[in-house]
Amino acid sequence: MRVLIAEDDLISRKVLESTLKKWGYEVLVTCDGLEAWNQLQAEDAPRLVVLDWMMPELDGPEICRRVRTMEGGEYFYILLLTAKGTKDNIIDGLDSGADDYVVKPFDSRELRVRIGCGRRIVELQTELISTRDELRIQATHDGLTQILNRTAVYNALQREKARSIREDIPLTVIMVDLDHFKAVNDTFGHAAGDIVLKEAARRMKLNSRTYDVLGRYGGEEFLLVLPNCNQEDGLKQAERLRQSICSQLFDIGSQSIPVSGSFGVVSTNQFEVSDIDELVKLSDEALYLAKEGGRDRVEAACCS
Repeated sequence: MRVLIAEDDLISRKVLESTLKKWGYEVLVTCDGLEAWNQLQAEDAPRLVVLDWMMPELDGPEICRRVRTMEGGEYFYILLLTAKGTKDNIIDGLDSGADDYVVKPFDSRELRVRIGCGRRIVELQTELISTRDELRIQATHDGLTQILNRTAVYNALQREKARSIREDIPLTVIMVDLDHFKAVNDTFGHAAGDIVLKEAARRMKLNSRTYDVLGRYGGEEFLLVLPNCNQEDGLKQAERLRQSICSQLFDIGSQSIPVSGSFGVVSTNQFEVSDIDELVKLSDEALYLAKEGGRDRVEAACCS
């Protein structure tokens, strides 16, 4: 566990640093309040903090107040060291955002217990954040391919559609279907089918822009959302993705098999559609045209 200490008195700082290191903590030392505040704004700042109350530039309570207004999910556990041991002083310190306090000169046994409490809280909070992030991923991502699931890609499409209207920029939607996928499952087994799905998703993700959105629509179908992309560029991108799938065989264990995909493309610069369900329907109709045209091809939605 890393600990940041802020203490302007040299002797107190050395004693505190030596004590914490003896207990197994990695210590980051600062000499005044402003230096401590700058360190706490760093991305990898220690989450366990020991602040002296009285320091140059910024005092301990002021740093507490600033820390508590910072955005982000990580929590800083702050222990104030103070020579002001009256009840009113302690209340003021805790009210500023400190989690605990130790009156100077500190008793090493008391400090160790209070630091230990802070450590447990920081570790528990880290575990909670990790669990929350894992649950968020499970709720928004497809368990097999690790790309967005149908609900999440629909939500992304809704956001990008609103942005395209607000900023008057085109939006392209691509529906993808892996050709003859049932035959892969029937011939080589569902485990091979899973490998094909994961690899197809990986190849499309690798060949997409960082801000494009790829999701598994269902079964062997995928949905891509391309912000700020017109139909001409959307067709070119769909062709690149088609080639990324069919250009190399898929390894399914001891065998390698060819896989191809059919692509349906629709863009808002060709269709004035306000409803995202209609956009998806048009891309699906274009996909049907690609299937009817022989598969392993790209088709644009047609005006009715």
